[in-house]
Order: sequence, then C-alpha cells, then structure tokens
Amino acid sequence: MSEFLVNLLGERLVNSEKAEVDVQALGSKLSLVGLYFGCSLNGPCKQFNASLCEFYSKFKKTSEHKDKLEIVFISSDQDQKHWQDFLQEMQWLALPFKDRHKKMKLWNKYKVTSIPSLVFVDATTGKVVCRNGLLVVRDDPTGLEFPWGAKPFAEVVEGPLLRSNMQTTVSSGLQGSYVGVYFSAHWCPPCRSLTRVLVESYRKVKESGQKFEIVFVSADRSEDSFTQYFSEMPWLAVPYSDEARRSRLNRLYGIQGIPTLILLDTEGHMITRQGRVEVLNDPDCRLFPWHPRPVLELTESNAVQLHEGPCLVLFVDAEEEGELEPAKELIQPIAEKLLAKYKAKEEESPLLFFVAGEDDMSDSLRDYTNLPEAAPLLTILDMSARAKYVRDVEEITPAVVDQFVGDFLGEKLKPEPI
Repeated sequence: MSEFLVNLLGERLVNSEKAEVDVQALGSKLSLVGLYFGCSLNGPCKQFNASLCEFYSKFKKTSEHKDKLEIVFISSDQDQKHWQDFLQEMQWLALPFKDRHKKMKLWNKYKVTSIPSLVFVDATTGKVVCRNGLLVVRDDPTGLEFPWGAKPFAEVVEGPLLRSNMQTTVSSGLQGSYVGVYFSAHWCPPCRSLTRVLVESYRKVKESGQKFEIVFVSADRSEDSFTQYFSEMPWLAVPYSDEARRSRLNRLYGIQGIPTLILLDTEGHMITRQGRVEVLNDPDCRLFPWHPRPVLELTESNAVQLHEGPCLVLFVDAEEEGELEPAKELIQPIAEKLLAKYKAKEEESPLLFFVAGEDDMSDSLRDYTNLPEAAPLLTILDMSARAKYVRDVEEITPAVVDQFVGDFLGEKLKPEPI
C-alpha cells in the first residue's frame, strides 16, 4: 500500500505546521484516502472546510475506523501565503505547495471539474470509492456508513417514484430497462434546454420499442419549482420530499454539476456519464443506448469534454461530412486499446480522442490554444493544466500516434503553455 501511495501522492506530504510527513509512515491500517481539492480564495471551499474540520475531528475521536482514514488537501492556490494560512485551519495533511505537477495529475486522474471536491479513493489501488465526499460530510456527520462505497442503483433508488400525473409507481418496475438518471433543475437554463431535447429523444426511443425509462433527480430549490418543471416531463421522478434518496443518488454518481444524464444498462451498470452529450449529438437516437465511442468528431455539444481531462485532438483538412472518417479510422485502434486497458483495471481512460475538421469550432479551439494552422496536426490538450503537446509532422501514421500517446502517458513530452 505504501508504495502505491508514494506513487500517487509523492514521498512526502506536509501538515498544518509545515512539517514534512513521510507517506511511507501513514500506517498499515489506512484503507481510505480523501483527496480534498480546494482553494483558500474560494468562498464555498472556506465554508466546506469548516464542515470538514468538524467531521474529521469527530471521526478521529469517536469512530472505530479512525485509523483507516486520512485526508489530503490538494490546493489550486497560486499564492503560497494564502495556501499556508488556509492550511493552518486544517487538521489533516496536504500536498506540498510547490508540487504543481502532482496536483495536476491528480485533478486529471480523478476528473475534478469544480471545487470544493472531496474524492474518497482506496488507499491500496487508488480506485474511486466515492466521488461526492461533500455529501458524505453533510449526510453522514458521524461516519457511521464508512467506507461509503457504491451500492447498486436498484438499492439506492428503491422506493416510490412519481409519474408526471403525480401518481406513484414502484422502483422495481425499472428492472430490465435501460435507465437514464437525470440530474436537473428548473432554475438552470442549460437544464431546461436539454429537457426539451430529451423529451423528444425519450419519445423516439420508446416508439422504437426499446425498454427505456428516465428518473428525474431534482436540484430545484422548492417543491413548487420541482412540480412546475416535472409537469413538462413524461418520465418518472424521485419525490422532491425524499431529500435523503436524492442525495444518495447524487453521491452514488459523484454529481459535480447539472445537467447530468447518467445512462445505465438493463442490469443497472453504467454505460456513460455523458448522456447529455450523446443526446445532443444524436437527435435521431440511432446510437441508443449510447455506449462510449473510442473516437469523437469534435462538435459544439461535446467540446465541453475537452475540460474534463487531457484530450488527443487530430486536426485534419476536412470540410464535408464523411471526410473525417479516414482520420477516425487511423486513431481508432489506439483509442480502443487504451480504453480496453483501463476498463480491465476498472478505471477511466486517462485520454479522450477527437478528430476535428475545418469549421468554426475547430478554428475557435486553435485560436484559444494558439495552435498553428497546419493540417494534419496531432495534439494533446490539457485545459485544466493550460498545457498542450504538439506533434507537427508531414505524415501522421498509426505508429506516430501510438508513440505520441505512449510518450505522453510516460511523461516524456515537454508541455507548451496554452
């Protein structure tokens, strides 16, 4: 375990007194690490920090599992004095301020898109146990449910569900169906836009004869808002009054923002977290149930994924529909191999793959990242680290792409700033 943690966090962490702590000495009983991503200047982080201090102190004093949990603060502060002042409020450990490279690796590995964020990971393997630790701190203040591992969807959703006419049905009726778990709210404009599209997609899938249901999990701020919004939806919903069940579903899928559409197969296993992108990209629902594709064509609707971690983008000289196919076929085997490798380890791929032609979206991306106008152009873009890696060669072959990906994952490439 210690060797793994050293690889994940580095050889030394620091405590609130700025003293170094040897990661090897964290203890053989440690089974869970909470990675706390935050910033001293962020208001919600300050507020959550106070709650986390209370939670941590109580857990360490009263829980029978007190030796099995440690928390590590991973800061996005740019000013060391601000970081030091914030650290003094904490009872746990932190990644050293200077270790920016390790911080960015952890942000990307665990797909952190907002702060504060608390991700509980297995101390032996690094696999995610719970993505939404903020809800753990709120809903389980004494740590009775430690280690907060994922439960089957059927167990978490169990209970009455509402139909749009406000009649109830039982959650067991979802068995054997594809299910979309829809986290949304009326106050959120992108949510309302997606709902309008999703209503049509739902109708088309149902008319095609597929067993498909959607369960709305509201983030509305009042029951009146929920009732008004749900009246526009033809599917099911968790009752607004059942806040505990809504929170457990948020925790189960580590929801960091809305709208989010999680798609599940007929056994309740996740197909994709990117249901929003899939629905917007496939209005005719031809690709339902929207299994992840190894290579995507860059569009306005899926460009949001560029901010979720490092992405390989192959820019080519293509303007007409279908002209991107040769580029997709070129990088598809490399993407499939990487997906399969990490799926076998039950981990998400560390790299997404895109092809981009000659259009406004590609032009905007080139301008934003200050890329040359060359085509073909092979790049890896890491938006969160504001870094890019460029391979500008006359001919891009599978061997060139494979080498480029291998060098990136092996940290052999020198980044250029975005």
